[in-house]
Amino acid sequence: MKVEGNKAHGGEPSSLAELIASLPEEERIILTLHYLRSLSSAQIAELLKVPEKSVVVVIAAGKARLTSHLGL
Repeated sequence: MKVEGNKAHGGEPSSLAELIASLPEEERIILTLHYLRSLSSAQIAELLKVPEKSVVVVIAAGKARLTSHLGL
């Protein structure tokens, strides 16, 4: 995985870290809690004091955005 990328030059993110950093804040936080901290959608909803359905929707949208950018 590349550490340096072309994002600083106006291009697309070239590493997973850059891709995650480029996500909207809400998606970045929720996906980090879900995938890197292994919290369930219910736990994230309780932590952030939002409806669980909202967390589920953000996880699905974020996952779709990541897989699209990664070409998976």
